[in-house]
Amino acid sequence: MARHRPQLLGAGQKAGRSAGLDYGRRDGAISSAAASVVQPVLVKRSLRILYVPQGFYAIDQGVMDALQQHAEVVYSGDPARMQQQAAELRPDLVLVMNGLHVFPADHIPQITAIREMGIRTAIWFADDPYFTRETSQLVTHYDHIFTHELETIPFYQQLGAANVHYLPLGANPAMFQAKPVELQYRSDVCFVGQGFWNRIDILNKVLPALEGRRVVIAGGLWERLKSFSRYSPWIRPGYMPVEETVNFYNGAKIVLNIHRTTIPGQDNHNDAGLRGASINPRTYEISACGTLQLTDMRDDLVHYYTPGRDLATFKTASQLISKIRYYLNHEDERRAIAIRGMLRTLREHTFTARVGTLLDQLGLH
Repeated sequence: MARHRPQLLGAGQKAGRSAGLDYGRRDGAISSAAASVVQPVLVKRSLRILYVPQGFYAIDQGVMDALQQHAEVVYSGDPARMQQQAAELRPDLVLVMNGLHVFPADHIPQITAIREMGIRTAIWFADDPYFTRETSQLVTHYDHIFTHELETIPFYQQLGAANVHYLPLGANPAMFQAKPVELQYRSDVCFVGQGFWNRIDILNKVLPALEGRRVVIAGGLWERLKSFSRYSPWIRPGYMPVEETVNFYNGAKIVLNIHRTTIPGQDNHNDAGLRGASINPRTYEISACGTLQLTDMRDDLVHYYTPGRDLATFKTASQLISKIRYYLNHEDERRAIAIRGMLRTLREHTFTARVGTLLDQLGLH
């Protein structure tokens, strides 16, 4: 065994140098491509906006930053004190993000009182269609409804909401961006998110095919896996901060995106039984980091990214396994797709662009 050690050491060093060169080429190509995108210089609108966050740090920070680029004055609100803040500040618009989870029991009375002051109100749902039990109670109490989910538009209109707008989510490139990362963040395959049952079903089939690879799974509920004890070394349980998520996205050769199920009662409150057609915010965030994204299909995906050009897609667990193997063995193709996805995100799918559209649709110029 001793006489094989120099040989094994040499092989390990060679593999390490090769991996380092791969990441170096990736970092150089990504940095050069990202630098080619020049964000527009905006003229601020004469607006005063009270933004009430949901507590989704990445989304809230992205929207807040975008609002500050578009409006002269932007205030950060408190869900428990919306009415009081609106009365004191008298903004042109109260924009609420999602309006769920952390919002108090008097949410609707507060919004009603704000409208009675003559202040325009809007809510942007970011969790559709997974909480129709709750959102269906809110939509008639706002002046304007924005949703990233196509399937909820007719549903909200049927409930009596007068002004329902389709507005996809996006990425904050100041947060989700390509960058070099240290060795501990590198992996072949990465997934960040909760272990919802549909994801468990897919990964129960996929993980055995990834043995021998470097895999990172982060989030809660992964003890649901059939062979949890076997794959627990791959799992980082609990909440992963956004900054760490960005690092792991950048360190991965492939990042998986598996939308949660819309089947009523399965890890959701989709009592209306709406079929999800639109893509989640993770779609934009992964691509903004310049990493190959391998995602399941949603109807709306092709309006924002071209499968096979900007990202890769799968429909079944066996197809997912096949594509993981293919792209891990085709580095140049993987890198080219990742760069195109990043560039399209930076040019078309930022929160700065989305917020500009929102204000235009409200006629706030």
